[in-house]
Amino acid sequence: MTVARTERERALMEAYKTRKMVGGVCAIRNETTGRTLVYPAADPKGQHNRFRFSVSTNTCVHAALAADWRSLGPEAFSFRVLEELERGPEQTEAAFKADLEALAEIWREKLAGSGTALY
Repeated sequence: MTVARTERERALMEAYKTRKMVGGVCAIRNETTGRTLVYPAADPKGQHNRFRFSVSTNTCVHAALAADWRSLGPEAFSFRVLEELERGPEQTEAAFKADLEALAEIWREKLAGSGTALY
């Protein structure tokens, strides 16, 4: 029985190591003012869950949004993933984070250029 458990653990570890990593650029938009927070995320799905939890508990986790969150309430905000980026098989975590930050900066410039106010 110990051997089967060890084999299963190895299989799980291998699956974990070879899973597809997808990061992205997230945006939280103040629907009242149009102002938008754009930020990189190694786990966009986790960020979406975090946002939904923040809305359900009325706790703002982004300091830049805090004043508007308090005055307008959580229902004034929406979340979306602007773009996803798959991590390359040989790409280091640091390189992946740098690519996500660069992509977020591209989105900030794009939105600012189209007249969107940013946090």
